[in-house]
Amino acid sequence: MDMKKLASVLIPDKDLLPVEEYEKIYPERERAPKAEITRLAPSPTGFIHLGNLYSALADERSAHTTDGVFYLRIEDTDEKRKVEGAVESVIRSLNYFGLGFDEGAEIDSPLNKYGPYYQRQRAKIYRAFVKVLIEKGLAYPCFCTETELDSVREEQTSQKKTTGYYGEYAKCRNLSEEKIYENINAGKKFVIRLKSQGGIENKIAFRDAIKGEVTVTENDQDVVILKSDGIPTYHFAHVIDDHFMRTTLVIRGEEWLSSLPVHLELHKVLGFKPPRYAHTSSLMKMDGGTKRKLSKRKDPELSLDYYRKAGYFPVAVVKYLMTLLNSDFEEWALKNPDKDYRDFKFRIEKMSRSGALFDLDKLNDVSKTEISRLSAEECFDFLDKWVQEFGSEADRAHFKDKEYIIKVLELVMGIGGKKRRKDIERAEQGVRLIDYFFDDAFAPEYSYRFDDETVNTVLDEFINTYDPEDDNSVWFAKVKAIAPKVGFAGETSEYKANPNAFRGNVSDLAEILRIAVAGAPNSPDLCTIMRILGKDRSVSRLQAGKR
Repeated sequence: MDMKKLASVLIPDKDLLPVEEYEKIYPERERAPKAEITRLAPSPTGFIHLGNLYSALADERSAHTTDGVFYLRIEDTDEKRKVEGAVESVIRSLNYFGLGFDEGAEIDSPLNKYGPYYQRQRAKIYRAFVKVLIEKGLAYPCFCTETELDSVREEQTSQKKTTGYYGEYAKCRNLSEEKIYENINAGKKFVIRLKSQGGIENKIAFRDAIKGEVTVTENDQDVVILKSDGIPTYHFAHVIDDHFMRTTLVIRGEEWLSSLPVHLELHKVLGFKPPRYAHTSSLMKMDGGTKRKLSKRKDPELSLDYYRKAGYFPVAVVKYLMTLLNSDFEEWALKNPDKDYRDFKFRIEKMSRSGALFDLDKLNDVSKTEISRLSAEECFDFLDKWVQEFGSEADRAHFKDKEYIIKVLELVMGIGGKKRRKDIERAEQGVRLIDYFFDDAFAPEYSYRFDDETVNTVLDEFINTYDPEDDNSVWFAKVKAIAPKVGFAGETSEYKANPNAFRGNVSDLAEILRIAVAGAPNSPDLCTIMRILGKDRSVSRLQAGKR
């Protein structure tokens, strides 16, 4: 059979370059000997989840801790799965968590010399290599219909054989030249399949960068490499792209281990040296005492939008994932609390070989710690970003007054004080925590523990003496001066010495004022709250608090 002629009929493109040219167009990158070139290569489906971030962080750290390159490639060979705006969503999501690409799809970078970074835009490269494989007798046209393939699959299943297109089931593998041209002339649709040279009796010893030594069975499946629409399959396209984008390390989920023999064979027949592969374990969670994979259907925390909408501190999510990626990160972070997590020497070889257990409670603890370390300015920026995207109109109106918000945050979060607040894990909590500083969000619960007459006397007496210029000591002295008028002890020591002699003590009296001004029996320093609110608003609340 004249294979060159057949290749020209099956791949009639006149403008394909000789495959050798691509080695010149996409030369080896200039890099340090140990620098890793990694990639995130999602389909443009619009859904990016925690597992994607987990792998992307491993990619980004592997590249950037070795002075390498982390790039974005979009694997859009399946047009039916494409969602408008999906690529921008990927970039936006990773940027939110502080992971930036050095080059790639929709990335403005001087390093963009290995594109296009969309697979559909690279069709001619793939077709050039398919043509060469056909010429070498390593690929062939398959005219089987979906109905015929389903029938073969049913037969294999009934006989409890491995399903697929191989051996005696590869109906088009050895078609005669006459039959091939008869089918082509009849206008029958065809795909191009790899003519596998492998056999299941052979084993391949392979070193996985995470799992170590892995033994797999050789591929014997004649997989499709070019679909009937002229676009390659993922298997074929990613092998060519990783070679010409000069990827050195491919990090992907362990579900791809079963495809490894196909990918290794494709590298071999194309004459490419394969990159290192690293197969990550699945993210797991405890459910009723047993471990299971995180599920899109069952677990809202799998979606990255969950963390953005709830307002988790981005660095906290990344730091928590770092504890799952490298078991020694947590110890390093405890010893270096003020260091950037990027200073940690990430190693792909230290990743878990078994499922990493995701614990939302532990993430919450990490987020609390990270938020408690923010300056007032940083805290404002963090909350403001959440408010602008997910807050109410009232929230956005409140955050227009940055100076006022910062004063509030310094007080409420204990910034600069001895007792820094460490119970806020999400932006949403932080925003709701300061609602009472705004009249339109102030919703007091007047849960006084004393009768109306006592409450009214305390509030009236304090209104008559309150001066916003008073410092804390003078302010508190005026509170204590009210105590005898309502039968309270002016000093806590007096009350402890003879509790039956008093109706309450000075702290009970302050609680009445606190409920009226802040809406709850517990709050930060009340004198400072009133100073921030100003005299008119403070007095107005004291008046409104009377029964």
